Amino acid sequence: METGNHSTFSAPRRARPEEARAIANLWLRSRYASIPAIPAPAHSDDETREWFASVVVASRDVWVIAHDDLPVALLVLADGWVDQLYVDPQWTGRGLGSTLIGLAKEVSPERLDLWTFQSNIAARRFYERHGFVAIDVTDGENEERAPDVHYRWSSP
Repeated sequence: METGNHSTFSAPRRARPEEARAIANLWLRSRYASIPAIPAPAHSDDETREWFASVVVASRDVWVIAHDDLPVALLVLADGWVDQLYVDPQWTGRGLGSTLIGLAKEVSPERLDLWTFQSNIAARRFYERHGFVAIDVTDGENEERAPDVHYRWSSP
C-alpha cells in the first residue's frame, strides 16, 4: 500500500521505446479523468496510442516517473515547450508534476512555454504556482476547438 513516501517512485528518467503504450494509456487515463474540466481527446484511444509510439516516444524528449516500473507521470519537452505534462489520476497530489516541472526548468533554464485549456483551473493554478505567467489566450485554435491559455516561465 502506498504510504505517500516518494521513495516508492523512480527519479525522473527518459522514457523507453517499449513504454510507449503504457505512456499513452497514462495520458488517456489522465485526460478522461479531467473531463469536463478539459475537453475529451480529439482522437480515438487507438490513434492516440499509435501517435505516442510513432511520434512522441520515437522523436521527442519524453521523461517519466515510474512506480513499480510503470510510468505514472509524464513530461514531453519540445524546443523550449512543455508539450505534455500528465500525472496518472491515482498518483496526483504527490509532487510528481512539480518534480517534472523542476526538471523542465533544468533542461530549458532560460524559458519555457506551454498551452493549457482556459477551463482547466487546476492546471492553471499549478503552473502559476510554479512561476508561469499567462501571456496570451485563444478562442480555441487547437484540435479540441477549446479556448486555451499560453503560459511562459522565464528565468528570474
